[in-house]
Amino acid sequence: MTERESATDLDLLVLGDCNPDVLVLGDDVAPAFGQQEKLVGSISLVVGGSAAITAVAAARLGLRVALAAAIGSDPAGEFMLGQLAGEGVDTTAVLRRPGLATGMTVALSHGSDRAILTALGAMTALVAADVPDDLLCHTRHLHVSSYFMVQHSLGPGLQQLFASARARGTTTSLDTNWDPAGRWADDQLRAILTQTDVLLPNEEEARHLSGQPTLDGAIASLTAAGPKVVVKLGARGALCVDGSRSHWIEPPPGPGLGPVVDTTGAGDCFNAGLITGLLGGLELPAAARLGCAAGSASTRAAGGTAAAPDLATAVALSESVTIKPGWQ
Repeated sequence: MTERESATDLDLLVLGDCNPDVLVLGDDVAPAFGQQEKLVGSISLVVGGSAAITAVAAARLGLRVALAAAIGSDPAGEFMLGQLAGEGVDTTAVLRRPGLATGMTVALSHGSDRAILTALGAMTALVAADVPDDLLCHTRHLHVSSYFMVQHSLGPGLQQLFASARARGTTTSLDTNWDPAGRWADDQLRAILTQTDVLLPNEEEARHLSGQPTLDGAIASLTAAGPKVVVKLGARGALCVDGSRSHWIEPPPGPGLGPVVDTTGAGDCFNAGLITGLLGGLELPAAARLGCAAGSASTRAAGGTAAAPDLATAVALSESVTIKPGWQ
């Protein structure tokens, strides 16, 4: 839907980036300068931006989802609006910024690894005042993706947004993603973490955010800031830490639904699965198990959303994911 029937029907509000991905797949996708031309396996235009991918994946899992983001008044922005609306994501809070181009990303993907080039464009024009009050007042969960892309625009008001949401009983989560500037945590982010229920970094991001060289040290530092922490470990699953309790969420060996085609957006689909589980009343480890299933399923096709599963598929796949107390 593109128009809200009722703001009280919203399960999830996602804030962050909304931009197309130009996805390049092949055995050798490294560019060769010197005006050389190389052939690759495929190039496609797909839904991109961690926030947009999370929103689509959550809608596939059955949540009622809205996205707040900034795009340009251009064909790339229209592409994203059409794709999101087709997936049932409420786009009334996706704002067009005249004079700015919609952000875009080129992802060069080979197996489980990829290189990413992003032009920020309009995505950095999203500020806290752009987030509609009726959405904030009537959503069950508030999630922010790609914090470092919007830290100078949305970031200054994000602590208050989170605090206001939590005061009304809305839960919050944050996936910072990678920091292209390499500065990582500052006082603004540390203040936001005090109002964050669940922090969702991958392993390298956790180390950088904490300034700790080991995963154990990173977990100790990040949980001390306040949130529960779920660290995404790729093919190794995930590590959940809630206070003094930790669980390793271990995916089954083997290809599961089939061979891995592309890992773009797998972490965002994990986020969608975990949030779906939490909103469904699951404890954090069981919700992370559903997240592992959703993330794993998403790697079976090119792009972040092409293979994002429905709830029945994710639940069935999650039954083969193991929850182990402790961390090993």
